[in-house]
Amino acid sequence: MSETKQSTQSRLAPGTPLCAGCGGLQAVQQLYRILGERTVVVNAAGCMTLLAIYPFTPFAGSWLYTAMACAPAGAQGVRDALDIQLAKGRISAEEDLSTVVLTGDGAAYGMGLSATSAAIDRGLDFLYLCYDNEGYGNTGHQYSPATPRAAHTATSRVAGFAGTKKDLFAIWAAHRPAYVATAIAAEPQDLARKVKRAAALRGPRLLIVLAPCPTGWGFEPALTVKVGQLAVETGIWPLKEYVDGRIVHNKIPRERQPLADYLRLQGRFAHLFEPQRDERRLAELQQAVDDYWREIAGNTRPSP
Repeated sequence: MSETKQSTQSRLAPGTPLCAGCGGLQAVQQLYRILGERTVVVNAAGCMTLLAIYPFTPFAGSWLYTAMACAPAGAQGVRDALDIQLAKGRISAEEDLSTVVLTGDGAAYGMGLSATSAAIDRGLDFLYLCYDNEGYGNTGHQYSPATPRAAHTATSRVAGFAGTKKDLFAIWAAHRPAYVATAIAAEPQDLARKVKRAAALRGPRLLIVLAPCPTGWGFEPALTVKVGQLAVETGIWPLKEYVDGRIVHNKIPRERQPLADYLRLQGRFAHLFEPQRDERRLAELQQAVDDYWREIAGNTRPSP
C-alpha cells in the first residue's frame, strides 16, 4: 500500500514503532476510531512522538509536533486559526476540525501544567488526552509527578519513589472545565463512552487514561489487559468523571481485590516482595487505597 493511501485511512496504521503491549497506544487507537480524521492532533514530545516519521504519520487527519511543555499553546494557535477561517467564510462549519492535545504524564502532570492551566482559564475549546504511564517513558522511565509511591524507576532505584502520585483529575476539576474523566483501555466500553461524551462537548476537556507500560513497569506485554483490569479491580485507578460541577464514579468495586495482586505483576514493585515481603510498605499502600474509597463511600453514585 502506498504512503498516500495509508494516510487517508481513519485508523492508526499497523506496525507503528512502539513497545509491544503499550497501554497508551490502545487508548489512542480507541480515541481515533471515534474522532476520525477530522482532527488536528497536537502531540507533545513523548512516547507517542514515535508514531510519526517525518513527513508521515499514521493519522489520516492533521498532526502537529510540539515541545513537551507547550502542546496547549500549540492547540491555541490551531484553534484560533480555524476560528479565523470560519469567521471569514473560508471554511464551513462542516469543514471545521477538532483540536486534540496528546501527551504523556510528564507533560500533563509536570512540564506542561502551567500552559494547560492557562489554556483552561482562557476557555480553549480542546480535548486533552493524557496517556499516563507513570513516568518519563520515552527517555528511560524516570519518575514523573504521576509516579506512584514506592515504584522503582530509572531515578528511584533504591527504595522506590518516595513521593506520591499527583492528582491531576482534582487539579483540572478545580479549574471548572467542561469535562474531566479517568479511563483505561482495559475497560473499552467505559473509555469509548467517555471519548464520545467529551467529543460532544465544547471547552476544555481532559481524558486521563492509565497506560500500563510493559517496558517501564516490568511485565510481559501479554499481561497489559490483566494489569489494567487489576488497576480498576483493586481500586488504585478509580473510573470517574467531572461534569456540570459534579464528580461521579462510574465503577465502584464493591469487593476490591488486594492491591498486592496488582503490584506483584510489575517488576517496578518487585522489591516489595523479594527477597522478603515488605508487609509494612504494602500495608501503607493498601491503606491509601482503602482511605480513598472510604472517603467517597456514601458521597457518590455510579452513572447510569
